[in-house]
Parts: sequence; structure tokens; C-alpha cells
Amino acid sequence: MTGGPLFEAPRLERGVPFAGLIQVAGVHDMAEAQALREAGVHAMGLPLRLPVNAEDLTEAEAARLVTAVEHLPAPPLLPVGITYIADGAEAAEFCRVLGLRRLQLHGPVRVAELARLRREIPDLFLIKSLVVRADGNLPELLDTVRELAPQADAFITDTHDPATGADGATGLTHDWAVSAELVRRSPRPVILAGGLNPDNVRAAILRVRPAGVDAHTGVEGPDGRKCPDRLRRFVAEARQGFAEAVLSVAQAGPRRAEA
Repeated sequence: MTGGPLFEAPRLERGVPFAGLIQVAGVHDMAEAQALREAGVHAMGLPLRLPVNAEDLTEAEAARLVTAVEHLPAPPLLPVGITYIADGAEAAEFCRVLGLRRLQLHGPVRVAELARLRREIPDLFLIKSLVVRADGNLPELLDTVRELAPQADAFITDTHDPATGADGATGLTHDWAVSAELVRRSPRPVILAGGLNPDNVRAAILRVRPAGVDAHTGVEGPDGRKCPDRLRRFVAEARQGFAEAVLSVAQAGPRRAEA
């Protein structure tokens, strides 16, 4: 349930490599968490303390959900906090209050604050966002990767919406060539997000070759809730994409050797 035959279920722990990650963000409650788990999703994202988008649940509800999910039997569903907190000490307290062992920082953060967070919680699995804009900000993103890679465990790309100012949960894709270049040049794994859905995730994986994918609005129904059918389709298409990407690399190897 939790991974295709080519991948072990990602653990998202410091120092442990991962591939084939499937994450879904914007979980409202235990019913949605169970739907993710039954579909084969590995990690659930909990966006909180957001500057633009509305939150899906309160911090008290999120803390209870994290505790409940952590006590589920295998296969695991890994809670990931998503926030724009920029202060290292505040982020550490946020993790302690919610019981989080994995955190995605989605706004601008100085390297000194990441180092401070690392000192506060050394074993925290830390993901840093790389928000792709339409004005061509690849050089800026590469600078961020170089500066923050020593403190981060992974990066995640996402899409900026100039109409709303949102840097995620926009339903918009971005130039996948930018994410593909980040994957090639980052010393840390890169997760692809931004407008992914069951109809495009397979093509996105084959174009970008990320270590994981993340969906939010693309697996929701008209009511804004996670749709079990769209979740199952998203997981199936993502698994197929990851499998085809691995196969293409294996097939290309002998050809390169012969050349």
C-alpha cells in the first residue's frame, strides 16, 4: 500500500535517503488522514500560521491529529508541519507543541535561523521550499539551495500566484524545467509540488525526476475535501511515473557505456 515495488516507504528521517515519496497537503481531520493512508500516500502536510491561505484546522486540532496518526499501525502516514515561521526558536516551539518531527518551512528564512532550529531540535527532518515565479528566478533559487543545503534535509518546489500572492495551494503549475534544473543541481533531494493532479503527475515526474511529489488542491473534490478516487488515481499515476523514471535510467546506462 505504501510504495511501489521499486521503493521502500520513505521515512523522512535525518540521514536516511528517500525516493518515490507521495505527500498530500491540506488535511482537515482524521477521516481525510485515513483516506490518504488507504490510498497509499506516505506523508500528510498540515499548513498552519499562513500569511495568505486559510488554515484547514486549528493548531489544537492538528496536535490531536498528529498524535492519532503517529499511533496508527503500519503502514505509517508521516505528519509534516507546513508553516511560514521564520524564527528558529519559534519554529522549534511550534514543533514541540504539535508533536512534529518533520517540518516544511515555506517562507524566506535566514540560514542563521535554520541553524538555530537545528540546535533546538537536532533530529528534526527539515524541508525548505523553493517557490518558482514566472519572472525567471532560477538563479535566486540556486543561491538559496547553496546557502541552505547544509541545514536542510530536502527541498520542495512550489508555484507563486501573482494574482493572490500565494506561494502554494494555488492549483497552478510552474515551468518544470526550473524544477528539473534544481533536481540536477541540488545536493539534497527535491520534492515537486505546484498544481499536481492525477492527470499530470506522471508526466511531471518523468520531466523533473524528483525524489517525491506533493499535491494539495489537485486531489480535492468540489467541496474542498480530499476525494478518495482522485487520491487513488494520483498515487497510481505517481507510482507509475517513478517506476518509469527508474526504468529509463537503467535502460540508458548500457547505452551510455556502449557509446
